Amino acid sequence: MRVSLFITCLADQLYPEVGESVVRLLTRYGCEVDFPEQQTCCGQPAFNSGYQDEAREVARGLIRAFDHSDYVVSPSGSCTGMVHHYYPQLFANEPEWLLKAEQLVEKTYEFSQFLVGVLGITDVGAQFDKKVTYHPSCHAMRLLGVKEEPGALLSKVKGLELIELPKKEDCCGFGGTFAVKMADMSEAMVCEKAGNVCSTGAEVLVGTDMGCLMNIGGALNKDNKPIRVMHLAQLLEEGVKRNESDRN
Repeated sequence: MRVSLFITCLADQLYPEVGESVVRLLTRYGCEVDFPEQQTCCGQPAFNSGYQDEAREVARGLIRAFDHSDYVVSPSGSCTGMVHHYYPQLFANEPEWLLKAEQLVEKTYEFSQFLVGVLGITDVGAQFDKKVTYHPSCHAMRLLGVKEEPGALLSKVKGLELIELPKKEDCCGFGGTFAVKMADMSEAMVCEKAGNVCSTGAEVLVGTDMGCLMNIGGALNKDNKPIRVMHLAQLLEEGVKRNESDRN
């Protein structure tokens, strides 16, 4: 199975190790993974700020980058949600580009969505002896309907104690440009989210979007809370390595 990695801006610039974990896990299950170097931003910041013409130009670049891909997999429900829900809207009046956008939608998946829904894998053979709580990001949950997949993967990790996050469906307050435009409100939201994370007694916070995890992790670090923040792909890959090490 040929898969192209859609890395996203945040992962590419700040968390490349997340992309590396995704590639290693997919390769482990027989996927041939490539990385189209011409990919750039999905256009979400411009779109959310009301600059639809600019977002449309950026979207054209991303569509071109993955034109020949069989599958496109991203470690971000937010950016995947942008492609799925807003690309057809952006090109509603351009039939040729609308077709191309719809073709990209059909083959683009968030990481856990692809692992569970396409590859049919829930048990990656991981071991992770920690107390973990999971934050579901807004776009993955609401735009893509990714609700059960992360939990299905985490439930199969040996030694992992999954603790329910209070008010888990509440936004963390990041929202990209929202955190800049509505800084006070964003800070109040992330402080509440960080407090809920701490209340679980978890040692690790895991999620599927680095924007959310960066925001919540920043609030935790500010208050000197010793809670590790990880993308789901990182946790699974580290767990696989740990399990294999223990067996050897």
